[in-house]
Amino acid sequence: MSKKILIVDDEVHIKMLLEQTLEELEDEFEVELFTASDGEEGLDFIRTEKPDLVFLDIMMPKMNGYEVCRTVMEDSELKHIKIILLTAKGQEVDRKQGLELGAKMYMTKPFDPDEILKVSKEMLDL
Repeated sequence: MSKKILIVDDEVHIKMLLEQTLEELEDEFEVELFTASDGEEGLDFIRTEKPDLVFLDIMMPKMNGYEVCRTVMEDSELKHIKIILLTAKGQEVDRKQGLELGAKMYMTKPFDPDEILKVSKEMLDL
């Protein structure tokens, strides 16, 4: 059974860099990559497709990453989904808020592609 990774970010170049980084998992393992451009679109995808792992930006139009994370973690059918907040917000208070909402990890941009691959494999048990 394939694993699904969702990338939710409104910045096109960030989505593209993450996709390029994670394509290695598509080739090596049965991993499918999906993208969404804002919080609402991401939450709709999470509700319908129930991805295994979500890379979630915080500052996005329509619905921010904190709201998406909170909504997912409050839903008993979704709260098993692993969320990694990937954001430019590097303050400790932001990191603490994200982890308190239920995110498994809080990472800041710019990101290290090797670190993205490493944590993705860990989160997906690959």
